[in-house]
Amino acid sequence: MRETNNRRKRKRRAGSLLAATVCILAAALVCLPLLMIPGGAFMSDMELRRLLAPILAGQEGYAGWRLLPFYPTLDCFYNVLVASPDFYRLFWNSVGMTAAILAGQLLFGLPSAWAFAAFRFRGREALFALYVMLMLLPFQVMLLPQYLMLRSLHLYGNPGAVILPAVFSTFPVFVMYRGFTQIDGEILEAARLEGAGEWQIFRRIGLPLGETGIRAALVLSFLECWNLVEQPMAFLEEQRDWPLSLYLPQLGLARAGDAFAVSVIVLIPAVCIFALGQDALEAGIAYMGVKE
Repeated sequence: MRETNNRRKRKRRAGSLLAATVCILAAALVCLPLLMIPGGAFMSDMELRRLLAPILAGQEGYAGWRLLPFYPTLDCFYNVLVASPDFYRLFWNSVGMTAAILAGQLLFGLPSAWAFAAFRFRGREALFALYVMLMLLPFQVMLLPQYLMLRSLHLYGNPGAVILPAVFSTFPVFVMYRGFTQIDGEILEAARLEGAGEWQIFRRIGLPLGETGIRAALVLSFLECWNLVEQPMAFLEEQRDWPLSLYLPQLGLARAGDAFAVSVIVLIPAVCIFALGQDALEAGIAYMGVKE
């Protein structure tokens, strides 16, 4: 019996060690590209050209890389933040679009999520199934209908063409709805029996108890809206209306250092929002996996 137990323990330890090794290797593969970005942002143009000569100059051989530059410099950040005024216009475009989308999602998506969670009405299941179906459709499927709709509303070519479809995105509604479903229905019924109105119940019970789901939806929406690429490319014609996410493609390989610097700047708000809302995000993901 002891030998059998020892063998089982050894097998478990070996399995745990193998799983840990696989996880570490997978994490290294995922994190390595991210670790390359800060190093490239602080490299001089000469050092970058020497490392990326096979790519930039078409020379024979393989491109090299190092995580830490030999001679760190802020030249790339200077080129972006001081010598490129277009950067600030696109940066504030991103800030404006993201803020407008999040505000619109709170204004329209929050009541919708509460209605699905707190009320039982005819056609609720069918309507919610439609929401889920729309959430699963990729942007390429919705491209033509959205284009026709924006043309008819005379919004094509201005930031409203990006903001309006994102405001009525169904994914934040789904996340907030899952958070509201965690509220015990008996609490709502007790509040109604006490004479509380629906607005009072929503404001004093729904919002405080559903705060985690709301925060999770806002974090996910921010990460998505801050990095929008396909929608601006499809619906915005003038470069002055582009968000910051479209600034990188126009830099090109000749300005590889500036591209690394822009990547660092773009990552900072996303990392900060993710760090501040990590707990809510984890809880929101857990809510989405809970069956009703």
